[in-house]
Amino acid sequence: MLKHCKIGVIVYYVKDISRSERFWRDTMGFEAERMGEGEGEGGEMLTVKTANGVDLLFFQAESKPGNSPVIVFELAEGGIDTVVAGLAKAGVTIVTPVSHAPGGWSADFHDPDGHTVSMYQSEEKAR
Repeated sequence: MLKHCKIGVIVYYVKDISRSERFWRDTMGFEAERMGEGEGEGGEMLTVKTANGVDLLFFQAESKPGNSPVIVFELAEGGIDTVVAGLAKAGVTIVTPVSHAPGGWSADFHDPDGHTVSMYQSEEKAR
């Protein structure tokens, strides 16, 4: 039934929308847009645009690590070591340093709410 569907958005629940906006816009470098007003259902949200057209959607609500999905970003141009070093320098918590993964390398880090975000680079690209 869902075999030919693609991901449209990935939803996160975060404690502080402003903090998440600064992280995804300023630290990660993505385009981010705030929409709506106030808190609660139908309230303020943050949309983050990714290169492949899958938007990340953030709502301010109770946030517990593990109740949101893990996102894996593919580094098509390589440079995973440089990216991870830059994140660490920016104060991001690196959970799993660059390590071998099937067909390449991966690393995991936490966003400000403790959600795990992952990146992957194929072994065909320079580290």
